Amino acid sequence: MFQQRPDEEAVVDQGGTSTILNIHYEKEELEGKHCYTPSQRVQFILGTEEDEEHVPHELFTELDEICLKEGEDAEWKETARWLKFEEDVEDGGERWSKPYVATLSLHSLFELRSCLINGTVLLDMHANSIEEISDLILDQQELFSDLNDSMRVKVREALLKKHHHQNEKKRNNLIPIVRSFAEAGKKQSDPHSMDKHGQTVSPQSVPTTSLEVKNGMNCEHSPVDLSKVDLHFMKKIPTGAEASNVLVGEVDSLDRPVVAFVRLSPAVLLSGLTEVPIPTRFLFILLGPGGKGQQYHEIGRSMATIMTDEIFHDVAYKAKERDDLLAGIDEFLDQVTVLPPGEWDPSIRIEPPKNVPSQEKRKMPGVPNGNVCHIEPEPHGGHSGPELQRTGRLFGGLVLDIKRKAPWYWSDYRDALSLQCLASFLFLYCACMSPVITFGGLLGEATEGRISAIESLFGASMTGIAYSLFAGQALTILGSTGPVLVFEKILFKFCKDYALSYLSLRACIGLWTAFLCIVLVATDASSLVCYITRFTEEAFASLICIIFIYEAIEKLIHLAETYPIHMHSHLDHLSLY
Repeated sequence: MFQQRPDEEAVVDQGGTSTILNIHYEKEELEGKHCYTPSQRVQFILGTEEDEEHVPHELFTELDEICLKEGEDAEWKETARWLKFEEDVEDGGERWSKPYVATLSLHSLFELRSCLINGTVLLDMHANSIEEISDLILDQQELFSDLNDSMRVKVREALLKKHHHQNEKKRNNLIPIVRSFAEAGKKQSDPHSMDKHGQTVSPQSVPTTSLEVKNGMNCEHSPVDLSKVDLHFMKKIPTGAEASNVLVGEVDSLDRPVVAFVRLSPAVLLSGLTEVPIPTRFLFILLGPGGKGQQYHEIGRSMATIMTDEIFHDVAYKAKERDDLLAGIDEFLDQVTVLPPGEWDPSIRIEPPKNVPSQEKRKMPGVPNGNVCHIEPEPHGGHSGPELQRTGRLFGGLVLDIKRKAPWYWSDYRDALSLQCLASFLFLYCACMSPVITFGGLLGEATEGRISAIESLFGASMTGIAYSLFAGQALTILGSTGPVLVFEKILFKFCKDYALSYLSLRACIGLWTAFLCIVLVATDASSLVCYITRFTEEAFASLICIIFIYEAIEKLIHLAETYPIHMHSHLDHLSLY
């Protein structure tokens, strides 16, 4: 029976003691580092200075799987991808699933951690093709493990198998395009570190294998066949994004797993490896004995998902050794929420949230596990911002608003001088015109033509231009609404009952309203807005609804008086009524 010593690190069973990958938890006490929590170490890593080669980019992650058996041919097949959320190839391989939040098993995360502890970690590798990458990985495996020649050949053959992507079209397209994702004049980095079991190996100390690159290509010149590129999906990938390839699978001839984590420097566009033609920065490789495909699949999903995590993503770019990656995983595990197996169905896919919570608190120094220990009391009012603070000076709030707006004033108009804004112009034009004309017609009926569609259109255009120029809220739509219609009808009825001039009184009301607005601005009365709640809004909305309901009932009563209902009518005399 296998027993674990108290000070033994977590290891991946290579197949000699069990039929599966076993996890043995390491004692979290490293010499010289026992006083640092994973969160503190991650904060230290993220606080290091960035150089040109280690600036984090947006990542597109792809999971490819293979099942290679003796005497059978096979190819890598794309099974999932991550741009921000996970998408799986549905059963039948004909379409992608909707993006969803990945749910992982805690066991697969610990297995992934064990893989990084015992696997090969190559940071800042210089290679231009998948052949070079494969040989460098296998060289490290031979140095630190018993990898015989036959196993090396099998693993290399598996890594060089063709990759089949779900979106590949079977049509001929002879139009090659050349994409260059490399930055001109990049400085060559220092010799890359190859970390294996805590050892750092330089290229001079490693016997490199000379090979003839057949299909290799660097990131400077990489012809891409348009027939194999999903141009629609390509548009979703941010500019400057890089790829993270996760390759997992079964190889019958292996008696233990072969694991490697590679960070390329610089990123390289590897032909046919990725679904979209972007340079590859990271590779995670897990090849193991047959019969454990689902286990390898879950480890691959865990690796791909953790690469989409904002914090681990940055740690992967800035890591200098294996322990940095382990600290990133440990910090990720500190933030994980575990669901009881009997109360949740893992097959249920969680829809992506509309607003992703910020991860900035996990980067805060001196705060263990990213939890805020001390929360400052909120200012009076609970939801008042600096814009709603009373200044105590005449027109003080207006002056501060102008100062806040001034730096962005001209750019608001320069940004509008773009063809991309044309669709927005047309939309806003229709959005402004429709209610103005509609309510203008209703106003014409309510005021007997004193104010109709033409007057409403002219007034909305003048006030809209003035408001957009000086208020700093260019997307706010001003115009006639339901409450305005109700007010105008009541005012017109009042003027008619007391023989007053409607238009003259309406002009006086407008001047009086302008005077009151000036007084409110001068005294910073807008600070009272922080006391307005949803109850106030619903009270006004209810008032408008009650008025409209009252008018509807009033019209019904008027119809009943004009066309009375004959309760005791004779059927023979119906035509006489």
